[in-house]
Amino acid sequence: MSSAHTTLRRAGVVTALAAAGVLAAAGVASAHVTVHPESYAKGATDGVLSFRVPDENASASTTEVQLFLPTDHPVLGVLVSPHDGWRAKVTDTKLKAPVKTDDGTITDAVSEITWTGGRIEPGHYEDFDLAFGQLPDSTAQLTFKTLQTYSDGKVVRWIEEAEQGADEPENPAPVLKLTAGDSTSAAAPARSTSTASASDSTARGLGVAGLAVGVLGLAAGAFAVVRSRTARGRSE
Repeated sequence: MSSAHTTLRRAGVVTALAAAGVLAAAGVASAHVTVHPESYAKGATDGVLSFRVPDENASASTTEVQLFLPTDHPVLGVLVSPHDGWRAKVTDTKLKAPVKTDDGTITDAVSEITWTGGRIEPGHYEDFDLAFGQLPDSTAQLTFKTLQTYSDGKVVRWIEEAEQGADEPENPAPVLKLTAGDSTSAAAPARSTSTASASDSTARGLGVAGLAVGVLGLAAGAFAVVRSRTARGRSE
């Protein structure tokens, strides 16, 4: 086998591996359970949180979603939005430290919500919505650990918390940032669908396409160099 053919073969392998890496990275990035919006003002009142649960298992559906709400900095006045095909079990917990509000002292808060009875098919997602009366004003973020159970019995534990300055963990928990600002918030529009939204798909597609173009550009450059060397070899 000539050196030119060997170089061409190596360039093809590198290109294929790079393209596979791009697609794999895009798939991993889209698999996390996330909360929307990503931030609210500290002490915000009368809002909505939407937890997006994607199914990235190629052969199993999601059959249960278990969401844990923090009780050290509780979310007050939680109400669960009805969701077609799903049943929600809400668990209250007595707070170690009661919270004083304008409406009185709160001694209990929702600590867990479990959705069962429905299915999220592979390649689809569901938005699970809940309304709140008031967010805490004593912390910079809220972590919502989540367990995702598949029809084959596998449980993915979205419970890892990212450390400052460190890379994102493999199974990060949804995190809501709490910022200084106007705490009077209008309820966010609830969204619930079992297929990927056009905006999300378009944004992800553009990102992957851009990376793919870069990979193809590198490959084209490699082939050009090889062809030039081959042409010089023949002329000599």
